[in-house]
Amino acid sequence: MRLISFRFPDGTASWGKLNGETVTDLGAHATDLMAALAAAVDLANATGPTVPFSAITLLPVIPNPGKILCVGLNYATHVAETGRQQMEHPTIFHRWADSLVADGAALIHPPETDRFDYEGELAVVIGKPGRRIAPADAWDHVAGFAPFNDGSIRNWQRHNIQFTPGKTWPGTGGFGPALVTCDEVPDLASQRVQTLVNGVLVQDQPISDLIWDIPQIIAYCSTFTPLAPGDVIATGTPGGVGDKRQPPLYLRPGDTVSVSIGVIGTLTNSVIAEA
Repeated sequence: MRLISFRFPDGTASWGKLNGETVTDLGAHATDLMAALAAAVDLANATGPTVPFSAITLLPVIPNPGKILCVGLNYATHVAETGRQQMEHPTIFHRWADSLVADGAALIHPPETDRFDYEGELAVVIGKPGRRIAPADAWDHVAGFAPFNDGSIRNWQRHNIQFTPGKTWPGTGGFGPALVTCDEVPDLASQRVQTLVNGVLVQDQPISDLIWDIPQIIAYCSTFTPLAPGDVIATGTPGGVGDKRQPPLYLRPGDTVSVSIGVIGTLTNSVIAEA
């Protein structure tokens, strides 16, 4: 299944199943997709009215996640280009929900930077709550996957040793278009994270190259915080970020950036200056 969150022209928010050019509106089953995951709604058999995809506007896959946990430095190519050493444990930072925009929406370039960078990533959405989840049990807690762009304000990221000031500006991260359930991705490891800026490929690496794989990440994160349905874990970006290119490649108003992950889909966002 491909599950989406969306808004009708009258402003009403809902969620449902994407079926090509149509959407099954499942808003009668739960207030939103996060609530549906928490209530363990039978998504495969849930029914509702059919509406044209062209009649709705996408929202971020989970518009209101309780937690957005991001893994830094999780591909050896990215560790190498940053000049850092690989650490014994994952690097974890967080974003806030208002930092996210949907597929097709514009990323907001704030006036405080000329170093707005892309980071294509695989996002994992939690479907079942848990604490201290063993790696062997981790997949039971995964609802599915989506492309993610961990847009980064590099000058603010480096104000100090903590990443957060550069990682959660409003409207700087893309998340979408859909939550793709695990059964739709039989060979996750072979899917490639590919980022394009204005049609030029700038990142390309298989998910199998993650330093800490998804069960390890879930086990680690669920040790220091309970994971809940709708929580999002961005699993890290490959090498090729704009900040480490020579010359650097930063996003500017008018650019278009896409994150494509095989059968999981493609997230595309334009870039506009903050009003």
